[in-house]
Amino acid sequence: MEIPPQLRCLFSAEIERSGDSLVVEVPEEEVHTGGVSAGETYRVALLPAATDDAPKQTDSRTGTPPADEPPVEEGETRRVEIESIGDQGDGVTRVERGFVVIVPDTEVGERVAVEIQAVTENVAFAEVTERLSYYD
Repeated sequence: MEIPPQLRCLFSAEIERSGDSLVVEVPEEEVHTGGVSAGETYRVALLPAATDDAPKQTDSRTGTPPADEPPVEEGETRRVEIESIGDQGDGVTRVERGFVVIVPDTEVGERVAVEIQAVTENVAFAEVTERLSYYD
């Protein structure tokens, strides 16, 4: 995939329904880091999330896991971008619905393939399986 040099930010988000519209929320952190500015107009590209596992049970209206369940499972493989560093020095990324995944031994902006090792109600822990080029 060719990524133009004008790319301002890259993140994963869930598409939500609001009346007759579909909404993608931009994480506030993207504004704080200077990637985008509130009130400006941007071109947006939507790409499907890739996963190597069999489909999970999903909400028939939205196509997402039920809201009361974590959107990841142990053993699942994901490609993610590290968004920040947590209080204990581990990388932090977010997946569907803003669900937090902690990834040790990573740096902000690094793209990695991870395997989910443990899942709790509001956070998952993953290990790096591959370090990816920014363009993968």
